[in-house]
Amino acid sequence: MDEQSSVVEFSAKPAAEIQLTMRRMDRRQWWLWSYAIIITLLLLMAVASFAFPALLSEVGSDYSFLLNQAVRGLVGLVLIFNVYVIYQQLQISRIRQQLTDQVFAVDKAGTLAHEVYRMALLDPLTGLFNRRYIEQRLEDEIARSQRNGQALSVILFDLDEFKQVNDTYGHGAGDALLKAFAERLSKATRGSDAAARYGGDEFLVVLPECKPENVKAVLQRLRGIRVEIEGHHLPIALSAGWADLRPGEAAKDLLARADAELYANKRAKSAAQSQPVAS
Repeated sequence: MDEQSSVVEFSAKPAAEIQLTMRRMDRRQWWLWSYAIIITLLLLMAVASFAFPALLSEVGSDYSFLLNQAVRGLVGLVLIFNVYVIYQQLQISRIRQQLTDQVFAVDKAGTLAHEVYRMALLDPLTGLFNRRYIEQRLEDEIARSQRNGQALSVILFDLDEFKQVNDTYGHGAGDALLKAFAERLSKATRGSDAAARYGGDEFLVVLPECKPENVKAVLQRLRGIRVEIEGHHLPIALSAGWADLRPGEAAKDLLARADAELYANKRAKSAAQSQPVAS
């Protein structure tokens, strides 16, 4: 789904940039400690190179005074440099904490945006689009189809005997039935199609640039669905009605034709099932 990928990008891109900055700061922190150790060792070696010869030989008071000042200066440089390194490390730690807080905030915002997305656009039970979204999507697809002269089809589905399943096995069984059909419907449609729970046990699929044979392929993939309920494998029986967009046709008229086709097929199926079997 395009909307869902945009939410992922919203949350992942800033977090990735912050994490890259943190890795660079880790490298800078490592080099600072390395420089501190190396320079401290070099300065200590310099102090030793001045002090040890003086200890091994007799020198005048002037030389001793100058040596003492030189040693004090080198020790002072070591202390100043180490104070600078510690200050830089504290600054890096502070910035790292700020970046960590930003990553947490971005992740939290991404999670919140994802939840808002789900609540606004998706049916909570089946995970398909909800009615509000699919109606707006249909309007957009009709406008694009009429602008570009491309085909557009819709299919309405109604689950047969859904009420009987609820009455016999309970609402949990009915929910399982809806979710099983929604899962198969998602697999039966293309990535460019949009499938939605239209209400109750009704589903709507919008198929842009769809030829009649593509509609038949979708219906073929939805045959033989079964759901296990209390140890019973119940078939999901459904009725469908579809319609192709006509030039200048509005969304409500297109849906009305698909709905009329759906209930015509449903009545025909019911009539065929009620016919007595010839002996």
